[in-house]
Formats: sequence, structure tokens, C-alpha cells
Amino acid sequence: MKDLENTLVIYVISDSIGETGELIATSSVRQFESENYQIRRYPYHNSIEQIKPLLEEAAKIKNSLIVYTNVVLETRNFIEEKSKELGLYTVDVMGQPMNQLENILGYPPLREPGLIRRLDQNYFKKVEAIEFAVKYDDGKDPRGVRKADICLVGISRTSKTPLSMYLANKLYKVANVPLVPEVPVPKEVYEKDVNRVIGLIANPNKLISIREERLKSLGLASGAKYANIDRIKDEIDYSKQVMDELGCFVIDVSHKAIEETAEIIIERLKKLELR
Repeated sequence: MKDLENTLVIYVISDSIGETGELIATSSVRQFESENYQIRRYPYHNSIEQIKPLLEEAAKIKNSLIVYTNVVLETRNFIEEKSKELGLYTVDVMGQPMNQLENILGYPPLREPGLIRRLDQNYFKKVEAIEFAVKYDDGKDPRGVRKADICLVGISRTSKTPLSMYLANKLYKVANVPLVPEVPVPKEVYEKDVNRVIGLIANPNKLISIREERLKSLGLASGAKYANIDRIKDEIDYSKQVMDELGCFVIDVSHKAIEETAEIIIERLKKLELR
């Protein structure tokens, strides 16, 4: 255990797959700007026999934390009691939310592991939306614009594809159409309800940086027209002209995360009662 003397080891224990606990653990530890940590995930651990050796192992490590999302009372109680006995730090992810909901609703939870993973209506809607985003990505088939909940337009490297996939995971069917000066904009975009068309722009310096990286990944020279600053400025001017003609809502994605841009779009649709 010498190599772990100063390493924080986070045990994520779950009676399902444990991704919620891992996400919380990762998000939390990153707030401390430390790279000296390990996250060990133990999914489908729903018995005392499975969990006991993990707690005993954690107790031998100087800096350890137990994050658990178990919902069955027997294993929850064991983790709590054994951790106290061993002097372990613990985070009970499910406990307080379930307790508070029980207080509000007036009846106990089901305490069945993995309920969030069950195939329900939303699952199939998500799969359908993801398939839609793939099929109508990058203007492959402009007919998808008519059927889309959202149509994204913008020049290359303005995050159209990753944003489409993120919104698909939020159950939105998204088509995205690239704006290229030499290629006419499909008529379907002009025929679309303008409230469902979102224009994406970014500043030239941001775009040239992204495009140069893209060229490197493809093994191409950085001096290509694709990453030429004058060409990029021309593309931006053209895209703004198209967006003005459409009268669509425009978002500058230069310094926005995909999640932030998505939330702006979703909130806008909600306000317009388009969802």
C-alpha cells in the first residue's frame, strides 16, 4: 500500500452499474484541482459478502472515501455500520433524497436496484432521437429538417454535431445543416418554423484553432484553405447573412460548453411552448 500513501482512493459501490456514484465522485474531486486520486467502481455489489472485503480494504488506505448508491436496506445498513466501525468516510448518494421524498409523498420507496435503467418510453424516444441525429447529421438529407424538433445551422466546427447528439439525449430530434458559401442552403431550412431554427456562430480565432487541430488529426497541412483566417471570416460573414435572412435565433458558441448551449436552446423552446 506504499504507493497509495498520499493517494485519495474513492470506492464507488453500487447495486446497479454505479455510474451516478462515479459521476458525483469525479465531479467532487475535480473541485480540489488534484490529480492524485483513484476512483474504483464496483457495480452490482448487492450483498454483504461482496461489500465487506471492499470496506476492509479501504480501511487500510490512509486516504479513502466510500461513495455508495445502494438502495436495499440490508446492504445500506451494513455499509453504514461497518464504516463507522472501521472509521471510514462515506457518502450515501441515495439516502437523503429518498428519505425526503418519502417524507413528502408519505409512502416508502420500492428499493429496487437499477430502476433507472429499465427500458421505458423515454429510453426508446432517446434511441429514436439519436438515430435521427445520426441520419440527418451535416446536411446528409435535408428532408430531415422538416421532421426535426430543432434545426441547427452554422459553418464547420461550430459544434453542430456534438450539440445535436447532446440534444438527442434530451429526447429532441435534431437535424443540422452546414453553411458553405459555395453550396446553396436547402429550401427546407427556409420553409422551417423559424423558431425551431438555431444559428451557431463563433469568433475567427476560436475557429482557426479548432480547424488547425482538425487538420493535424487528419495528417493535413495547417496552411489549407479550411484553416485560412480570411476564408473563415468570409464563411462567418456568409453565415450571418443567411441567419439574418432566416430571422433565426443565433448563439455565439465561442466560449460556451455544449451543455450550456443546449440549455439555452431548450429554455427558448420551452418559453415559446414548442416542446
